This record gives sequence, C-alpha cells and structure tokens, in this order.
Amino acid sequence: MKNDDWVKHVTGTSKFINDVPLLSGTLHAFVFTSPIAKGKIIDLNYFKALELSGIKNVLTYKDIPGVNQLGTIIKDEPLLAENEVHFIGQPLAIIIGEDEHCVRNAIKFIECKIEEEAPILDPREAFRKNELIAPPVTFALGNVDAAWKECDVIVEGAVNSGGQEHVYLETQSAYSVPLEGGIKIYSSTQSPTAVQRVTAGILNLPMHKIEVDVLRLGGGFGGKEDQATVWAAIAGLASYVMQTPVKISLSRHEDIMLTGKRHPYSSDYKIGLNSEGEILAYEVYFYQNAGASADLSTAILERTMFHCTNSYFIPNVKATAYSCRTNLPPNTAFRGFGGPQGMFVIESAIHKAASKLNVEPCIIQEKNLLNEGDEFPYGQKAVNCVSHKAWFKAKELFPFEKLSEEISLFNIKNKLLKKGMAVMPICFGISFTNAMLNQASALVHIYTDGSVGISTGAVEMGQGVNMKLRQVAASIFSININKIKIETTNTTRAANTSPTAASTGADLNGNAVEKACNTLAERLKHFAVNLLKAKDIDQLKLKDEQILNTQTGTSILWDDLILQAYFKRIDLSEHAHYATPKIYFDRTINKGNPFAYHVYGTAVIQVEVDCLRGVYKINSVKAVHDFGKSINPAIDKSQAEGAIMQGLGWMTLEEIRHDSRGKILSDTLSAYKVPDVHFTPEVLEIEFLENPNKSAAIFNSKAIGEPPLMYGIGAYFAIANAIKSFRQEVDILYDAPFTPEKVLMSILGSPNC
Repeated sequence: MKNDDWVKHVTGTSKFINDVPLLSGTLHAFVFTSPIAKGKIIDLNYFKALELSGIKNVLTYKDIPGVNQLGTIIKDEPLLAENEVHFIGQPLAIIIGEDEHCVRNAIKFIECKIEEEAPILDPREAFRKNELIAPPVTFALGNVDAAWKECDVIVEGAVNSGGQEHVYLETQSAYSVPLEGGIKIYSSTQSPTAVQRVTAGILNLPMHKIEVDVLRLGGGFGGKEDQATVWAAIAGLASYVMQTPVKISLSRHEDIMLTGKRHPYSSDYKIGLNSEGEILAYEVYFYQNAGASADLSTAILERTMFHCTNSYFIPNVKATAYSCRTNLPPNTAFRGFGGPQGMFVIESAIHKAASKLNVEPCIIQEKNLLNEGDEFPYGQKAVNCVSHKAWFKAKELFPFEKLSEEISLFNIKNKLLKKGMAVMPICFGISFTNAMLNQASALVHIYTDGSVGISTGAVEMGQGVNMKLRQVAASIFSININKIKIETTNTTRAANTSPTAASTGADLNGNAVEKACNTLAERLKHFAVNLLKAKDIDQLKLKDEQILNTQTGTSILWDDLILQAYFKRIDLSEHAHYATPKIYFDRTINKGNPFAYHVYGTAVIQVEVDCLRGVYKINSVKAVHDFGKSINPAIDKSQAEGAIMQGLGWMTLEEIRHDSRGKILSDTLSAYKVPDVHFTPEVLEIEFLENPNKSAAIFNSKAIGEPPLMYGIGAYFAIANAIKSFRQEVDILYDAPFTPEKVLMSILGSPNC
C-alpha cells in the first residue's frame, strides 16, 4: 500500500518543471504588470527596457496573432491588458531575455501611465453597483415564505469567509519549445487540454499543433486548474514569436501576489426551527468575491449552492447567489470548490439558532441529518446515505456527552484557559457539475516483455492518482505493480481531457483504465483457450503473473503469454473511454442528478483557548469518514489528514489582506500564516467507516481529495464555544478566519480589529 511517489519526493528524485533540462538558446520570460487596480491605460513605453543588455523582445497584446483571451467559461479575461486594467498584477507586457535576472530588472525601465479609478474590493459594493460576472442563480425546495409562520424560532445573521492562498510547493511554471509548425509546452497545470485550447486560440493555430506535457505537479489544490493557463500561454506566445525555447517560473512572492485565491464570501441567512430543533426553513444569499474576471467563479458559486444545506434535510430552502466582479486578481478553484463556503454559513446559522434555543448545536445537527431518499435543494435524492451511520459511529467512538462533561469540568477549574468542542458532519457530492467534463480515456500498452504502460488524462499532484491507476491495472492483470508505468499526461496521447479536479481524477481515469484492461484481459483469454486446452474462456483466470486453466490446473506465465500473443499478431494495445452514467442537471429549473455519489462523515474537534492572549491550539480532530472500500488506505488517510489541516488553516490562521487600493498585504509567508507542525492537532484520528454500498467510485473506493477539508470548519465553532465559556455575553460574528487577533478582540468585546 505504499506510494512510490513518496519515496521519490523524500529522496529528491521527483522531477518538476524546474528539473526539465533547458535546451541550448533557451530564453526567459517575465511579465510587466499593472500597479493600479482599476484604470484606463494612457501610455505604455518599453523602449528603454529593449535597450538593456540581454533583453531580446517585449510583447504586448498587439503581438498576439490570435485571440487575446484566456476565459474558458466566460470570455472576459485578456492574456495581456489592452485599454484598461482591472487588478494590481494584471499582465500588460511580456519581457523576454537571456536570463531570469535581466528580465526582472527590465521591469523598472518600463513606463506606464494609467488614469486611476476607485477600485471595488467588496462583493456587496459590487452587487450594489450591479457589477456581476453572470446573472444570479436560485435553488429552491418547498415554500420558504409559507414555512416561516410554522417556525417557533427564527434567527437571522451575516457570515463572512475569507480567501485562502494555495501555497503549493511548486510555483506557477511553464517551459515552451518550438516544434515544426507548432510548440510543445511543459506546464505545471491540472488542465492540459485547457492550456492546449487557450494557447491554440492565442496563437491562431489548430489544437493539434500545441502539445502539452505534464509529468507531475508539486501541488495544485485547484490553483493550477485554470490559473496555470496564463503562464503556459505566456511561455507559448514568447517561444512562438521568438522561435526559441522560453521558460517562465514565478518566485513565491510573485506567485502569491499575481494569482487568485479561494473565493471570499459575504452571506446573509435566515433560519427557522420548531421548538424541538427541527429546521423547517432556510433562506440564504451568497455574495461571492469573484475578482476581476470570471475564471471558474460561476461553477464554484454553483457548487456553493449544491452544498448550501451540508448534511441536513431542510424541507423549505431558498438559496440565491451572486458572483460579484471586483478589482482583485481573479479568484479561482480551491479544494472544496465553493462547497466549504456554503457549509460554513449553514453551520453558523445552526450555531446561532442553538444559542437562542439554549441547546448544544449537536442536538440540532443530529435531529436534521439526511435520511435515505431525502431530497436536496437541487432535486437529487440521497441514495446510499450514511450520514446517520457516520454520526452515530463517531458518537460511539468519541462520545459527545462525555467529552462535553470533561470540557465543562476543565473550564470550571481553569480561569483563563478554556476548552471548546464542536461536531462537524459533512456531505459532499462527487462529479463535475458540468456533466460534459465527466469523461476520461485511457490508452494501455502491453509490451512484449510483459510490462505495461498507461496513458490517461489524470495529473499526479501528490494525491496518489498514479499509484491508484497502477493498482487498477495490477489487479485486473494480476501482475506485480512494478511492471506498470504511468506515462506523463500528454495531450497527444490523451486528447480532450477533463481537468484533474473535483475529486474525480481516480474515478474517471480509473474507470477508463479498468475498461481498457478488461478488454485486453478478455482478448488474452480468448487467445489462450487453445494454448491451455480450455473449453471456453470462463475456465481461464489471470492470477499471480500467469494465466491458469482452473479445470486442469495448467498455466502459462504472463510474460510467455504476452510474447506468444505478439507472435500471433494479437493486438496488445487498447484505448477505452469512460463517461459517468446517469448524471445530468437542468439549469433552466436548477434541478437534476448532478452527482455520481456523495461522501459522508462526522468529525469532533476540540480546542483550547488562552483567553488572556487570544491564542489557541487544536487539541484533537477525530473523524469517522466514508472512504467506501479504500484500495489504498495509506494514500486515502494521508489525503484526509492533509485536507483537514488545510480546512483548519482556512478557518483559523490564513488571512488574506488588501489595502484600500487593492494591493495585497499578505504577500509573503511571513505575513501570511499557514499551519505548521506546531499547529498540528495533538491528536488527529481518522476512522474508516464500513460502507459496502456500491457506487460509481473506482473499485468502490470513494473520492478523498476534497470532502475531509470541511471537517476543519468545526474548529471555528469549537473556538467560539471556548470563548463563550469565558464570556457568555460575547456575540460571535461568524467572520472567518478566526485569527488569534479576532479571538482576543471578541473576548474584549470589540470584535473589529
């Protein structure tokens, strides 16, 4: 159950963009970007830069032979600004030179005059000014307006959640090499086909003349699903114009400053319950800070809507969402893809309602958990629903009442140190909500020595997808996994690929590999019928690197079988295509069946707050998680642990700050705090929930990349509960992240810090 990539990472032998040997004559590129968040370009003068030693060229939008456009969902994002700028860091020109130092030095010799305008930074201000990326979207179930009169308790409030920097270890990078009539781009991207398609449009070339190759990424977390495209396109344009290899690679500071983050949200809610704690109605408005252009914002906002009720059945729901255009870098995909923002709001509403009802939030949570057959606000029914199973398994392993009593006793004995606990159930849908993207292909070659090569559209970025694909093939062929190699993700071998995102990489590509391998296995069995004197192929079985006649016990070694099949001109290659069945979504009514399946789980989070200083530590995160039937528990558990840490960071430490002009202030890792080893919970325990229910997951091993991140949301409420133990009258504002500064100011009764 090991992952070979882990060994390569630890020993330093893993290869990334910066390990690609540079060809002779390689030039380097960098971008001159706008220092202004909003304004009209009056003049751009780069002639002094061109006179510098080592500078070979400066390109603007006028040098683009095709369409100056990056947008994939909505065409609203130029590669290079033309007449206006819309955020600080927007590229205006590409500087090409002999080395990285000279192109960065040339920036200060470029003069740009911009007529500055007041920027919009807040999504609510953008909403008031009708600066929207797209028309608003509404999901509805039941009749909210009629339900309010049935409620005994109605609570209203506002919730804010901040952005989050991806902090992938490998920064945005690309290396482009001219070919005969086209180019080859080595890109650190989760979306090779998007890079291919956009670059082809910019260069006015057909897609088949753009080859994109990805070995692996040093992390992605969604930050390279769409935003890697701009850097690949810049390298591609520069190398195409100069007809020489060109590389671009950002420093950490540049990467933080120039790339989009997780979307900040500002939301309003209204929730109604009866006296027993049953939620009867829920109305919510989401104001998403999209940044200056669409990127993936509309799809992210839609997933917020899909997850606006988290793991609960609420019979009357109305959710309305606005994607608001501001003058910040375009925000983008981040692990969870809008789901966490929606879940934080419903959990905040329940937390405030529990305070009004004078009960623990877990009482309301438990009473409203999804049951089999319950309807989501988007029309899909809960099938193979294990929300209760996960909840009560967690309650059995980590008894809530006992833990609560222990915390109460601790808080009585300690004046300044207070503990808090929260329970966080999750329900997360697995599939791209754009049904078109739920497809993948696999090309499997068996070589004459019995070894196997596999090409798919999956991009390895540390999540272990390559190992899982190898396990699929090894299981079907029953051969040693060391005989199997996953090739680079290349648009020539795997065309029209979907992004490796939405936790679907193993499912989509694994199912395609399974289909191809099964076809090859059947072909080999048909060939071996005469060799093993079998009556039919049902007597034959691939087992332990041999093919066995189960009736007679005779067998042939795998390697011999492959060689003999080759001699008889049997095709040892197979291409297969997989499309997730039975999924659809009708956007004219916002109803459908968008997810192949759901992942469930429940976590219990305990924290300890120093109420004198505002600092805190996470004592424990204990979760029961629905892994399905894991094919690699080591990978799955490590993914769950990493996701939880990322969720904890988003809710507590990681704060994106901008000044009034739109300049990012938290642009270094000294100003932007991420969880480190000292922040790690003292106990991080993840129990595998037994779930034999058949799903669309490959080998029934459910997707693991995103769902556990949502457990981290519980840390916010655990901290809030600890504060309330110290000062009951504190009014929790539900404004994440709950930094130590905010904790201290809340305790002091002045929450605005």
